[in-house]
Amino acid sequence: MPDPAGDPAVLAFDGGSTKTDAVLVSRAGALLARARVGPSNHQLVGVEAMLDVLGQAVKEIARQAGLPAGRLPIADTGVACLAGVDLPVDEETITPAIAGQRWSVRTILRNDTFAVSRAGTTSSWGIGVVCGTGVNCAAVGPDGASVRFPALAELSGDFAPGGSWLGVRALGLALRADDGRGDDTTLRALVPAHFGLPDAEAVLAAVYTGAVSYNRLFELAPVLLDAAAGGDALARDAANTLADEIVAFIRAAIGRLGLEAEAVEVVLGGGVFDTTDVAFHARVADGVHAVAPRAELVHLDAPPVLGAALIGLDAIGAEPEAKARVRRALRTT
Repeated sequence: MPDPAGDPAVLAFDGGSTKTDAVLVSRAGALLARARVGPSNHQLVGVEAMLDVLGQAVKEIARQAGLPAGRLPIADTGVACLAGVDLPVDEETITPAIAGQRWSVRTILRNDTFAVSRAGTTSSWGIGVVCGTGVNCAAVGPDGASVRFPALAELSGDFAPGGSWLGVRALGLALRADDGRGDDTTLRALVPAHFGLPDAEAVLAAVYTGAVSYNRLFELAPVLLDAAAGGDALARDAANTLADEIVAFIRAAIGRLGLEAEAVEVVLGGGVFDTTDVAFHARVADGVHAVAPRAELVHLDAPPVLGAALIGLDAIGAEPEAKARVRRALRTT
């Protein structure tokens, strides 16, 4: 018999390098509880710390849902879409670790890019691309076959690995304009202005000494894209390089799944896609349509944890209205 509207059915996690979102939904798609906790990328925090973070989310979820203290499992199906699950060895380690917590009867483990993809598609298949600090792509075909990439930056052959690369490139272009190795660029002024420093070398020194965190260079990605939109040639070249890298992921996924003739939905998520640089978006779209003319590019307008919940509802055979219900709930909260 179908579960009542309020009976927990899917416990879903979307875990990243800075935060982890978790939701509990019923078979009917009712949002029963929602929590946000810290990072759960095991590559950064370790497996034990990852389990601790997910456990914190489970405790908060159970409290909000009014479940008896200590009740396990709290749902039939658990879906964990986690950053850092890049290789089969990750699945071999993390799947039993999460299953051993008994938060759910069965456990589905995916890379977090699958959550982005499912959050934006109207069906259970399609392609998702995340371009934030890094870049990654995951895809599921109509027959359920899946494609993913290691996405370990230069180590896995990613020539322009996301916004972090774009930010470092912005500083490099500014430095080269200052010292004569490169052509002039508006980044020469924009980069130091962003940090309230006099010139690019002062930014370099601040990063070198730790006065400015290296991770803050990611903040320069939108600075570079704005410069490109304003007509800066060097910034445009860098933006084009990243756009072409994004297209390379998508085209590879399309080719491996044989989707060239399909009206495949390609979901674009991550902070870099928030840019208003029209040429950047056009270059991505043109590159995708060159190999898959019917592809539809979709800009993600919902939290990725929605995708994790939908993967769970897909797995239990929930009705379309249940999926529409949880989509409405998570888009408005």
